[in-house]
Amino acid sequence: MIQGISHITFVVRNLEQTAALFLEVLDAQEVYDSGNDIHSLYPEKFFLIGRQWIAVMQTDEIKNRTYHHVAFQVNASDLGTYRDRIEKAGLEIRPPRSRIAGEGQSIYFYDYDHNLFELHTGTLEKRLKAYKKG
Repeated sequence: MIQGISHITFVVRNLEQTAALFLEVLDAQEVYDSGNDIHSLYPEKFFLIGRQWIAVMQTDEIKNRTYHHVAFQVNASDLGTYRDRIEKAGLEIRPPRSRIAGEGQSIYFYDYDHNLFELHTGTLEKRLKAYKKG
């Protein structure tokens, strides 16, 4: 059962510029900056806007298909059911990125118009704890 949105990820060309926008325009709270420690695909910052976890990643590799996505939080025990549904719908499953222990598990898939979705078992608190252990 979908429990809600886990996090929203934006992929940008200028991390600092976008961070300023989030902080100054959207009243975001910055809760993580990867600095030189890249645990994901790219350098990243995490924000809270309201209670919503927003991840922002920086790369020059922005193309038609990007890592921009919405992640829905699910229970780990439901991942198999969702994978079956995605495959039955004929949707493309993106190979998972490498992860460190404690981040949770994910299924990434593209819809019919190349929008990327993630079904994710982790939480912001667990991710930050895993990154600290690194």
